[in-house]
Amino acid sequence: MEIKTESMKRVVLVNVSGEVNSATAPDLDQALRDQIAAGHKNLVVNLREVSFMSSAGLQALIGAQMKVRRMVPGGNVVLAEVPPRLRETFELVGFHHLFTLYDSNLDAVGSF
Repeated sequence: MEIKTESMKRVVLVNVSGEVNSATAPDLDQALRDQIAAGHKNLVVNLREVSFMSSAGLQALIGAQMKVRRMVPGGNVVLAEVPPRLRETFELVGFHHLFTLYDSNLDAVGSF
């Protein structure tokens, strides 16, 4: 798994690629925590290049969402370019109620 971040005016774009499994999910969790600890409350997580995401990866995303929503003023984690297979998983587990999913980075970044 590889994680690249890009700071923008009102948001941080987090590009994730590879497999997010029980071995790599802690790295994703830490990367998101680092951004939040740095005061970034609006995050776009691009999952276009993610081939697999385990429950540990899903947990990292939920943890980040909970943290930014508790900030004052509250923030948000949105997901961009979610592959169809992952999108199905998100809908099955009800994540489409917790995260807004965008078809492009431009739409996701523009939502802030």
